[in-house]
Amino acid sequence: MSFLGHRRILVVTAVEPERQAVLRGLDLAGVTAENGADSTIVVEVGGVGTAAAAATTARVLALGRFDAVLSAGVGGGIGVPVGGAAIATASVAADLGADSPEGFLGLDELGFGSATVAADPGLLAALTAALPDAAVGPVLTVSTVTGTLAGTRDLLARHPDAVAEAMEGFGVATAAAQVGVAFGELRTISNAVGPRDRAAWRIGDALEGLSKAIACLAELTP
Repeated sequence: MSFLGHRRILVVTAVEPERQAVLRGLDLAGVTAENGADSTIVVEVGGVGTAAAAATTARVLALGRFDAVLSAGVGGGIGVPVGGAAIATASVAADLGADSPEGFLGLDELGFGSATVAADPGLLAALTAALPDAAVGPVLTVSTVTGTLAGTRDLLARHPDAVAEAMEGFGVATAAAQVGVAFGELRTISNAVGPRDRAAWRIGDALEGLSKAIACLAELTP
């Protein structure tokens, strides 16, 4: 048995409701996730934010052999409808850098490394094949979620091809890259990136979308 073409895969969510949504999706497809040493799919809550997600991912990867890691959960959409899915071509640390009179300077511009971790090509191909209606492009990782018009304009000016915003992908990606494990990111959309409007968030729809997306992925499991 494999999942997304990999013999053993770690799925990392930020919070327990996302983990439960992943498990429901697997159950819909008749696939069981277990945390045993021989399980094909392990689903872990990594915590909110880059540091927590990276630390959890690194800890779990150190305890067992995995072929791939998938960062999965809800996020803000950029041109993607609520409940829809977004697949990352890369996870980008969009607010890691420095302010300057000329504007924001990212890690690459500062010469401190790269703010981008590309998705594994094979895993990306499997995700897009299973979810043909999903938006595909960079997914931004931020420590502070965008909530103003000015912030939205600045973000989109710097990342015009981005399809979603979340808070953990770059951390999971970095931990996976450190040990040479394939990485991918899947987000389902709870709200549009823009001025904060908590009343417009549809977390339930995004979690339902996550379950459906995971079920589609699991149905391709040989």
